[in-house]
Amino acid sequence: MGSAVTVAYGDGIGPEIMEATLRILSEGGAKLEIEAVDVGERVYRAGNTAGVGEEVWESLRRTRVFLKAPITTPQGGGFKSLNVTVRKTLGLYANVRPCVAYAPFVRTRHPKMDVVIIRENEEDLYAGIEHRQTTQVMQCLKLITQPGCEKIVRYAFEYARRHGRRKVTCFTKDNIMKMTDGLFHRVFDTIAPEYPDIASDHMIVDIGAARLADTPEAFDVIVMPNLYGDILSDVAAQIAGSIGLAGTANIGTRCAMFEAIHGSAPDIAGRDLANPSGLLLSAVMMLVHIGQPEAATAVHNAWLATLEAGVHTGDVFTAEGSRERVGTRAFADAVISRLGQEPKRFGPIRYALTDADALSGLEALEGEMRRQTQTPAPKKDIVGVDIFLEWHGATPEELGARLSRVESGGLTLSMITNRGVKVWPRGHAETFCTDHWRTRFLAGSANGGMASHAQILALYSKLVDQGFDVIKTENLCDFDGQPGYSRGQGQ
Repeated sequence: MGSAVTVAYGDGIGPEIMEATLRILSEGGAKLEIEAVDVGERVYRAGNTAGVGEEVWESLRRTRVFLKAPITTPQGGGFKSLNVTVRKTLGLYANVRPCVAYAPFVRTRHPKMDVVIIRENEEDLYAGIEHRQTTQVMQCLKLITQPGCEKIVRYAFEYARRHGRRKVTCFTKDNIMKMTDGLFHRVFDTIAPEYPDIASDHMIVDIGAARLADTPEAFDVIVMPNLYGDILSDVAAQIAGSIGLAGTANIGTRCAMFEAIHGSAPDIAGRDLANPSGLLLSAVMMLVHIGQPEAATAVHNAWLATLEAGVHTGDVFTAEGSRERVGTRAFADAVISRLGQEPKRFGPIRYALTDADALSGLEALEGEMRRQTQTPAPKKDIVGVDIFLEWHGATPEELGARLSRVESGGLTLSMITNRGVKVWPRGHAETFCTDHWRTRFLAGSANGGMASHAQILALYSKLVDQGFDVIKTENLCDFDGQPGYSRGQGQ
């Protein structure tokens, strides 16, 4: 009996590269029980806005492993990202992207590059919580959670340990987003000492990205929040040589999805031109994950030997580095013919069961994380409220004067900002303002600096009665005496 795997052949070039990939896996000794499912364009056009039907979820509950070819999302509004839907529904919190240079056979400026990007996959701005708040202003909420940070950071160190990596680097922007990215960084600094065999460091994401593009060989494993990871994993794959060669794994505690990172390329579909390498290397990751390291080793080494032999598809073919230009089927044939061989210029691959991210092991890891995060809840005190307004008046001084005249029931107007810049009191005339205003009210000393829900509701009501357009509120809280909100200028 083989391992059960849910397989989606996808759209565009998807069926061609999936057929080539499965043929190589079979010849390489993989033992798989395939459950084929339909996702993507046909499902979208049949009226399912997520592109995935209930039968797919039923299959994934059985197999817990998803090998997916690229799909086409129809243009126009109303269609959800299938990848985001699957990742969030199945809790695939870790996106793993190896980015390796294959010089001199694939062009790159960084022939020694061998970096793994590990991206948090569920939260950050990709929570997808957006609102139009005023005529001029849209909002997207950035959500970073402590359990989410702990899962991805611990996974990165576990990955490094299992795969013989020497260092984990964290990228954040916590010099600006001190609470959200600050939490990610603090969790990283807390967990890193638990892995004394793995070096660790942190970089601000902008300089980290610059150094990744300039000197990628200085990095080994990089862990980062969702948005940065999405962008920089594509950058890393491209500077390694080709996005078309990059595979990726989306790992959760109960399921995993493996896919190429490129699109469905409908312009070359059915023409036997597509490179199956990205999907094939994703499938190698899948074999490691499900505990078939021998087949993974055989297939990966045969692929490297084929690359060394200069047998290349058109997307990576060069006059100086290639010997034979082939199509999808012939490339699969070339890999199959080299099964049992090892590359000579590249170091041969040796996978073992200790490399596997076996599902049972991940479940145990999640249980350990739950145990470690069961800390007492901090004491939470409400100390004020930020009330956001849509207002089209003349100046911040006018708004401050009007708000100061509202009976606030013990809550005192302390600050007004526009797009995060303080404009009252003592603002600057040069600051450009939109119609979106944050007004901060803090509890006075008469109540010991504490506010109540009743006070906030009463203030909300009085502002509305005075003709103000309240668009949202955010309670301001202290946690164990420490502010749980950005203080802002002058606070």
